[in-house]
Amino acid sequence: MNRERTESLFLETGFKRLEEGLGYAFHNPELMVRAFCHASYVNERVNGDLEDNERLEFLGDAVLDLAVSHLLMRYFEDAREGDLSKFRAMLVDEAGLYEVAQRLGLGDYLLLGKGEEQSLGREKPSILADTTEALLGAIYLDGGFDRAMEMIEDLFFPLLERVASRERVHDFKSLLQEYTQQTCKTLPRYRLIRETGPAHDRSFHVGLSLMGKPLTEGEGRSKKEAEQNAAREAFFLLKERGLPR
Repeated sequence: MNRERTESLFLETGFKRLEEGLGYAFHNPELMVRAFCHASYVNERVNGDLEDNERLEFLGDAVLDLAVSHLLMRYFEDAREGDLSKFRAMLVDEAGLYEVAQRLGLGDYLLLGKGEEQSLGREKPSILADTTEALLGAIYLDGGFDRAMEMIEDLFFPLLERVASRERVHDFKSLLQEYTQQTCKTLPRYRLIRETGPAHDRSFHVGLSLMGKPLTEGEGRSKKEAEQNAAREAFFLLKERGLPR
């Protein structure tokens, strides 16, 4: 992209305002402009001097994974590898990226083709999530990993806090309920399958179903603990595989 075209798009789109909101000024404005160039916009340009944001999105995804992994190691010093992987999945999925994009108002700066503009592309979670990754990739190329790491910690801190607080109280029932209400407008159901053991040392086994389909089971020394364990497994299962069909 030539310098004149870059400066024109930078001014037209109001990227200076976004830089102020981010607390980061690009040394190379072309990277910032490219981070917001959706493929639909580039495909409609005949001069061929623009590149869409898909390569930056690919890079940003890798930078985000590494940075969030580092942050989780710091926040959860005693957590096992399996739990760290699950926490990372909670932070860097489409919902988390979309939340960050909304907070920054990234939709206002998108460069979209006419079709995407008409189909409300500025509000689509998938496009906004991809743009968040592209922006992080651009910051990494422009300022290096340490600066990108600082930005990611700042932008994802509310999500990190939420994961930390919920892990401390083990409130996966509430977390799962929020997730299912958002994704499928329904709530999980719990059913006591069996109780075993003597009165002073009971063990409860609970089944969890969603949309009428069995999903996970949990065991605990109380019915509440068993439900929490079933909810925990269901939450991470849904994050990994999506809703049951």
